[in-house]
Amino acid sequence: MRRFIQTIRSFVEKADMLLLFLCVTSSVFGIVLISSATAYLHSRRYVIVQVGALIIGIVLYVFFSLIDIEIIAERRDLLFIFNMLFIAMLIPFGEDYGSGNRAWLAFSFLPFAIQPAEICKITFVIIMAKMMTSAGDKLSRPLSVGKLAVHLLLTIGMIIFASSDAGNALVFVFLFLVLAYAGGVKMGWFAAGAAAVVIAGPAVWTRFVRDDQKERILMIFDPTLDPTGIGVRYHTKRSLTYFQSSGLLGSGLFRGLHTQSGYMPAQHTDFIFSVVGEELGLLGCVSVLLLLTAIVVRIIYVGVRSRSYMGRLICIGIASILMFQVLIDVGMCIGIMPVIGLTLPFFSYGGSSLVTLFAAMGIVSGIKMRPATGSGAKYVYKLDDAA
Repeated sequence: MRRFIQTIRSFVEKADMLLLFLCVTSSVFGIVLISSATAYLHSRRYVIVQVGALIIGIVLYVFFSLIDIEIIAERRDLLFIFNMLFIAMLIPFGEDYGSGNRAWLAFSFLPFAIQPAEICKITFVIIMAKMMTSAGDKLSRPLSVGKLAVHLLLTIGMIIFASSDAGNALVFVFLFLVLAYAGGVKMGWFAAGAAAVVIAGPAVWTRFVRDDQKERILMIFDPTLDPTGIGVRYHTKRSLTYFQSSGLLGSGLFRGLHTQSGYMPAQHTDFIFSVVGEELGLLGCVSVLLLLTAIVVRIIYVGVRSRSYMGRLICIGIASILMFQVLIDVGMCIGIMPVIGLTLPFFSYGGSSLVTLFAAMGIVSGIKMRPATGSGAKYVYKLDDAA
């Protein structure tokens, strides 16, 4: 018993308990919001699933804190094969749940559907970080940059082919750019990439972007597009009504006129921030954003303090996932970003998303726990070391 208590104490001292506290606080806040957003359905299913996902997520946080991520990264080829096969499962088995994207896998033994792209974001970051670490001072050479670019293109190509999920594909592009910049790829390559986008952009826009996707982008710049709000502007227009009379404190939890009538489709997932706006007002919105900002800042802090180049890149990548999704989701809700089906981390309903986020946070905690050297030497942390 004494040894067990010492082990728990050692974990609490070494793991990132502040990050865990911020994530659990955000998730509990999110569960309350989900409860309010789904109250009109008279079903507790969504709340029960999210609570279950939170419990599993905490277990995975501990598990991944104890694992040396550098050992997993050594198997980057297997991780890449896993990504391709996992996403490819969407071709025969994918479900769209009315979203238009066959982005989910449903298993009878799980209470929630799994979105492969959510899990593959984390493995993508690990693969990228390991590839860049292995390249060393040859990172900006054509062969190294080419390998990174091929990895990106194969991943997003499989996502779009298997599920048509352009929103998540954009997250991978953003991750690639951030990691390449943070890792030290020379700016000349970014200029060359920008030039390629300018040259190929018109052809891609004409041949590969669906009409509905074009409209979602164009509506941001063209106010005359769907002025009645019955087409492409449907979700955005309804979302904005949630904010119109919210004021400083909002109408109160479970008291929002629009929320409690189920006025907005997907108000418990993509548009949970609109629920915050109506029922908790400006202060609620600020509180949500401050919590998410604190999580991102904490991840970056752990990365900056890590003496491992790969550890720093992984932390930057995970922080980038959160930042991009927050930017897009909040932007969708207030009408300055296209509606592309991204959820608000920790707050939106989604069992696989929440579990994956906690696993990613566990990886960050594990990086904090291991005093890796800048040379890339590995140190497998043992709880007994501190006992």
